[in-house]
Amino acid sequence: MAGRRDKKYDILAVGELLIDFISSDFADNLDEVQNFKRLLGGSPANMCMNMARLGNNAMLLASLGNDDMGRYLLNCVKSVGVECENVRMADVPTTLILVTRSRTVSNFEAYRGADCEIIDAQFPAGMFGDIALFHTTCFALSKEPAQGAIMRAARAAVKKGCQLSIDANYAQKIWKDQHQARTLVAEYCSYGALVKVSEVDWERLYGTKLEDPEEAADHFLRLGASDACITMGSEGCFVANADERIFLPSRKVEVKDTTGAGDAFWSGYLTAWLDGQTLANRAKAGRRMAELKLGHFGPLPNRVPKEEVYIDF
Repeated sequence: MAGRRDKKYDILAVGELLIDFISSDFADNLDEVQNFKRLLGGSPANMCMNMARLGNNAMLLASLGNDDMGRYLLNCVKSVGVECENVRMADVPTTLILVTRSRTVSNFEAYRGADCEIIDAQFPAGMFGDIALFHTTCFALSKEPAQGAIMRAARAAVKKGCQLSIDANYAQKIWKDQHQARTLVAEYCSYGALVKVSEVDWERLYGTKLEDPEEAADHFLRLGASDACITMGSEGCFVANADERIFLPSRKVEVKDTTGAGDAFWSGYLTAWLDGQTLANRAKAGRRMAELKLGHFGPLPNRVPKEEVYIDF
């Protein structure tokens, strides 16, 4: 299969760039926590930075507060080589999230500010002709004005031949209107998106336990998704498209932190997609990147050799 690297930018990631205050010790609930460590957070930003670490030409579009935390975040993203010309500094505080360090699923509480202040003006005319992948998240789509701006941009991107991608990382405490969330995810899928959803996020979005990952994948494929990837933590992942379906088991690793493992997985998956790799190899690249992140507390090194991620091919 031919690669898909004929555009100036391999990916435009759109959505939240924020501060995570993660508990220094493992904890089940925030009320148990005494001390926090400041880290860059936000799924699209983390994923975009991981894409850059893997050698992709990556661009981030986000909104930050015009404050110390906003400037800190912008410098962090730029330091790994991400293009940030469409990051906006807004006159509201940078978004903060308190997160428990966890070996399974983190607990969190969001204090939202600038993250949802993404506006139409950040998507200049003509930008989509330079982009191979357009990626966003349910978090990014959860609140106006970002919601409308991102959906309008996604529709325009599809018309210019961009491949859409979404992490359906739904949480009701972030997006109260579950019906609206399902509706927008369905529309996004209908444009042939590559879709990733975790077992936990599936249960949050659809209100039912994930009994069969194949049924979950088929749900997204029926909506129009071109690839559906269901991640199941320590069990592994199930990936499917119109031609094949594959279960890839996880491998035993020492878990230092689960935060950002899903973003790492998707960066490996999309990098392999850009390189025209098979569905199985896309899943293997995702698994390997997730393993690297699980074994590392905080951000990965500034460069991750692609051959280390493609080691299982």
